[in-house]
Amino acid sequence: MMTTDEFNEGLLGFLDASPTPFHTTRNMAMMCENAGFIKLEETEKWALVKGQKYYVTRNDSSIIAFTYPGDDDYVMMGAHTDSPNLKLKPSPVIEKNGLVQLGVEPYGGLLMNPWFDRDLSIAGRVAYKDTTGRIKEALVNMQKAIAIIPSLAIHLDDKANKERTVNAQTDIVPIITSGAFDFSEWIKAALKHEGYDDFASLLSHELSLYDTQKAAFVGLQDDFIASARLDNLLSCYVSLLTICSVHPSRPYLMVCSDHEEVGSESTSGAAGSFLESVLRRMTADFESYTRLTRKSVMISCDNAHAVHPNYAGKHDDNHAPRINNGVVVKVNANQRYASNSRTISRVSLAAESQDIKLQEFVTRSDMGCGSTIGPITATRLGIDTIDVGLPTFAMHSIRELAGNKDAHQLYRILLALQQ
Repeated sequence: MMTTDEFNEGLLGFLDASPTPFHTTRNMAMMCENAGFIKLEETEKWALVKGQKYYVTRNDSSIIAFTYPGDDDYVMMGAHTDSPNLKLKPSPVIEKNGLVQLGVEPYGGLLMNPWFDRDLSIAGRVAYKDTTGRIKEALVNMQKAIAIIPSLAIHLDDKANKERTVNAQTDIVPIITSGAFDFSEWIKAALKHEGYDDFASLLSHELSLYDTQKAAFVGLQDDFIASARLDNLLSCYVSLLTICSVHPSRPYLMVCSDHEEVGSESTSGAAGSFLESVLRRMTADFESYTRLTRKSVMISCDNAHAVHPNYAGKHDDNHAPRINNGVVVKVNANQRYASNSRTISRVSLAAESQDIKLQEFVTRSDMGCGSTIGPITATRLGIDTIDVGLPTFAMHSIRELAGNKDAHQLYRILLALQQ
């Protein structure tokens, strides 16, 4: 088993290489192939062989990987590939006051203020017509800083430090150049940089802004990890390393879905048919499918709100997780989290076997509670589920903060669930 330092070094590289769900899924697929997983296509007939390992993607933004030992008591790990960000609108170019800007739309529950004055780049998926008239798709990543959203000077806004609000339509429009700009030609140049020389015309795009600052250790003793998209690439990475570490004889499955931040209701989201379709194709009949779902357990892995030293009153005193103090079990009486005594007991026993202490999170009774893919998966498929998370600050900011110890502990717990 890899050490905490080895684990974290790989995590930082994964975070930097995954600016969008498309890049995340591609990177996870590559790591699965390196670990001996066989790629499946949803559009082709499957002939699964016991003792093999497989993976399949949908929409290039969601991925499922599984071992196939022939058993039906799977440990399933669920996470999501998307993070709140600013997405380019379909016709994004705005020319105003001698500058070129790009119109954007907030995706998910975005904390918008931190996006100002950051060095931003653009990445995502484009669809284009090639020189033979066919539709092609490609991933692009501009990598260099090409956009910025300047703050309004305090001299022009005397309320900036008192009651600053952000208008999503007018205040967060990034600037990209003061010169001439042709969006289609710009995409063509980006595609050529990625190795595509057959561009004829742009058909559509799904592009997002992202912060070019690299993931990094922070703190006197490298106590913390600071990065964009920790919610929820942190859990994707833990789940990926777990599925790549287990022997094919151990029944494990990983599902990392897109669109969690906007409700999961899509073909590639947790509320869609992706996981159910894969499980049905893994089993011979409905009897086998039902037995698998009822004998398995789903570990829904997402980030948890760590108690903030400046805002400790936002937490219930007895359920205030601390960074670098262990994995968090998330509980909600109204089923916003899917944890119950049965699933909590199983994870607790696995943690105990690794000499790891768990933390608990229950939101204050006078505050609203977010949700995860856990209740969605449990409801749709009838799989006993637990919601766990890694303590995090600044969730949904452009740069989030987690501890340097907690993710590796979750990795060890997941491996211990199926001895």
